[in-house]
Amino acid sequence: MDKTVIGIGEILWDVLPGGKRLGGAPANFAWHTAQMGHDGIAVSAVGDDALGMEIKDTLDARGLHNVLQVNDHPTGTVEVQVDASGIPAYDIKEDVAWDYLRFTPDLEALAARADAVCFGSLAQRSGVTRDTIRRFIAAMPKDRDVLRICDINLRQEFYTPDMIAESIRLCNIIKLNEDELQTMRTIFPSIAGGEDDQCCRKLLDSFGLRAVILTRGEDGSAVYHSGGKSALPTPKVDVADTVGAGDSFTAAFVSALLQGATVGEAHRLAVDVSAFVCPCHGAMPVLPDDLKRRLG
Repeated sequence: MDKTVIGIGEILWDVLPGGKRLGGAPANFAWHTAQMGHDGIAVSAVGDDALGMEIKDTLDARGLHNVLQVNDHPTGTVEVQVDASGIPAYDIKEDVAWDYLRFTPDLEALAARADAVCFGSLAQRSGVTRDTIRRFIAAMPKDRDVLRICDINLRQEFYTPDMIAESIRLCNIIKLNEDELQTMRTIFPSIAGGEDDQCCRKLLDSFGLRAVILTRGEDGSAVYHSGGKSALPTPKVDVADTVGAGDSFTAAFVSALLQGATVGEAHRLAVDVSAFVCPCHGAMPVLPDDLKRRLG
């Protein structure tokens, strides 16, 4: 294993028309970073119930390292409906186990050796988990360069402007899609003017970020950074569903940066990995060896 890479926040069952599949952006992220050769670790909480034990068994069977707290709330589930274009709509159940992820000495020790962490806005809907995520980031190393990635991942009504503002202050890389960028314009009037390029550049500069990743679905993606901009088209593939595609993109991008790749190289790998995931059902397919070897 190379670097220690953490996905912290929600873990759950995505209940799709074809059955349930393991999901949650942090777990998806950890899974794909592990496939890219890093020590990907999923950090979350499950209930003391059959669904929770099944999550633990599934992660263990896949060989994905995990820290799963068990509490007396039900394991998280999400009802997912997928339209004709493969675009999912989510009904995320509330007051579930991952809303009560607590900061413990074990998590503090894990944070102290982490090289990267990915967190989002959804898991911060609960004050308990929000506090844990912020304390985890505060406990990460100060004496070396670490990556702190915020995947905005706006869902339903589970965010506030203050939460988003604080999340961006905690991170050095932010990933968002077109719809989320429009929401950012309303939260931060100072970046609202101009085209998407100008808006992302203002976001990058205003918060002193290393990179701003903007995904546009079929219309491609762009990464804004201090050295300029990387823009790539989205490959044409037969989409089964897009559940987890963005998480695989983030994981590949971060994995490549941790291996010393340039922003452009990391972006290329991210596009290719997410293009492989889109024709697959579910968020955690096994990547082909040629994609895994790209970081060799």
